[in-house]
Amino acid sequence: MSADDPEGDDFVPLSALNALLYCDRRAALRHLDGLYVHNEHTRRGDSLHARADRPGFERRKGVRTERGLWVASRRLRLYGRADLVEFRRDPGPRRRGEPVAETAYPVEYKRGKARRWDNDDVQLCAQAFCLEEMLGRPVPAGAVYHAQSKARREVPFTPELRAETTAAIDRLHALLASDRVPPPVLKPRCRGCSLRGHCLPEAFANPRRIAALSRALFSASLAQTDPIPEARARRSKSHGRPARPSDDPAAHSQET
Repeated sequence: MSADDPEGDDFVPLSALNALLYCDRRAALRHLDGLYVHNEHTRRGDSLHARADRPGFERRKGVRTERGLWVASRRLRLYGRADLVEFRRDPGPRRRGEPVAETAYPVEYKRGKARRWDNDDVQLCAQAFCLEEMLGRPVPAGAVYHAQSKARREVPFTPELRAETTAAIDRLHALLASDRVPPPVLKPRCRGCSLRGHCLPEAFANPRRIAALSRALFSASLAQTDPIPEARARRSKSHGRPARPSDDPAAHSQET
């Protein structure tokens, strides 16, 4: 992070945190190499967020709701769009003319079943960091809405989760600052990754296979540049070895 450059261009999207905790190589391929490939999972997620991110505003008793709300933190060099933020009026009386006190409650939409995922909770907590910096007020909790279960799962922003989120933010900035893509590591979650065909984790999972592929690659490269195999190929096309002068009929006729 570059705290001395508050107007710099090193802001990172909040979604990169989710990608980092899913797989650091995926995060690097996406945000360093600009590689983004769709599969059925990303299409479903995009469809869900297309509805959830649609900007809107509504108010009901004691709650003001903003949809598709842009948030950012200059201190953490993060930005993104919160799917939904509820601003809940604080309980208790207030004096005449005193502004209404509200507490932000971010809600992140996910397409799967209701269960805890560290990457989802960290992404939500990072939204809370942005809101706290923007509003100057603490954000104690939020929720993840799981579309498949049609249920919210409340996420308290505990000291442990805040520490985990801060560590993930630091690791993300360090990864992107290194400008290096980590090597692939074959894991069960690779099966559902949209970048699997580009990452090729199976090809690098076995050191012996890496060595064999490397030998095959360099052997093919040498075959294209070595003149000896080319000469052999020409001889094979003539169906025999090149004619020597003593074998040449024209040479015999000249001698006689």
